[in-house]
Amino acid sequence: MRAMSLLLLLSALVFSGCSRPPEIMGIDNPAVSAASLSDVTRNRIFITTTRRPSEEPGVFLGPDRVQGLGLASVEVTIPPTHVAGELERPKKLPPDPRKDFTVINPVSYASDAEMIAEIKRELAKRPRGDRKLLLFVHGFNNTSSDATLRLAQFVEDTGFKGVPMLFTWASAAKTSRYVYDLNSTLVARGQVKRIAEIMVRSKAESADVFAHSMGTFLTMEGLLDLQQAGTLGRRGEIGHIMLAAPDIDLDVFRTQLKQLSPAIRKKMYVLVSKDDKALLLSSRIAGGVPRVGVANTEELEALGVTVIDLSEIEDSSSGSHSKYAGSPEVVQLIGAGLNSGHNFGQDNTPAMQKILSASPIQIFGNGAGLFN
Repeated sequence: MRAMSLLLLLSALVFSGCSRPPEIMGIDNPAVSAASLSDVTRNRIFITTTRRPSEEPGVFLGPDRVQGLGLASVEVTIPPTHVAGELERPKKLPPDPRKDFTVINPVSYASDAEMIAEIKRELAKRPRGDRKLLLFVHGFNNTSSDATLRLAQFVEDTGFKGVPMLFTWASAAKTSRYVYDLNSTLVARGQVKRIAEIMVRSKAESADVFAHSMGTFLTMEGLLDLQQAGTLGRRGEIGHIMLAAPDIDLDVFRTQLKQLSPAIRKKMYVLVSKDDKALLLSSRIAGGVPRVGVANTEELEALGVTVIDLSEIEDSSSGSHSKYAGSPEVVQLIGAGLNSGHNFGQDNTPAMQKILSASPIQIFGNGAGLFN
């Protein structure tokens, strides 16, 4: 009963407020079609999913689980009035592409080969050096629209030049369904090997992984599966593995890291914030065991990962739990790191130094770690 009360408190304080915006997957505006506008930015996003498809308008992929892996792509348009750190999402349908994000042209793929061929076409449009993939794994309480729009905004604001991919697992998108979501990550874990195979077969120059909140637990468990299979980091170049606000028990995280190679741990970047209200309450639900996203920075650094401390960031439009996307200076930092190809703690480029000198962001690591 105490845990349930805390969970309800978590829902009330952190995730509640206005009603959820409408689902917009595949919803175009017949009066002002996104395709008719020349001044919008367009991003094609490839989707891998363990959600059951939905015929409900705007939903496309619902909250129910499937055992297999669905494959799709969409086109996201970003309005010319977009402001970094903001997600200009329509409050009613249909969206107006002149001022709102839109998600149009959903396409489903019947096979891995079909999707891989399309990814290769997108990669070929980039110059050499930019033919990279970014796999984004969303967190708790997300619909497919939530996750797709957030990835599109993240790509736009970071200036990522490669091809974005989304792994959207079957979140119930309800604050009262925390346990359902956690179990959905375990259902989805078995599909990480197949996603990795798709990425390898695309022949991208390298791949980055960015996961948020509960999605970091799924990502870590998937990495362990690849490690045990002997394929992690051996079939393709891994750039960065970024874990934002990890909703993972610190003791579990320590155990997970111990099973990964030092080479992989040195590619890991953990974004933490001591004022993360969601994770502070999640820690209380877990009986006082801290979540990684609010853990001591020195303790995390000693585990062999780079820690990016966002505790002093106060300009996030998305609150304390999503500073990675809601703060312009944080998305600029991440973009500079992803696009430079350097380790964050070792990047002395003018762009990186300018961001760090003008912000309270602190970077710790990358040390040898306790397990080396």
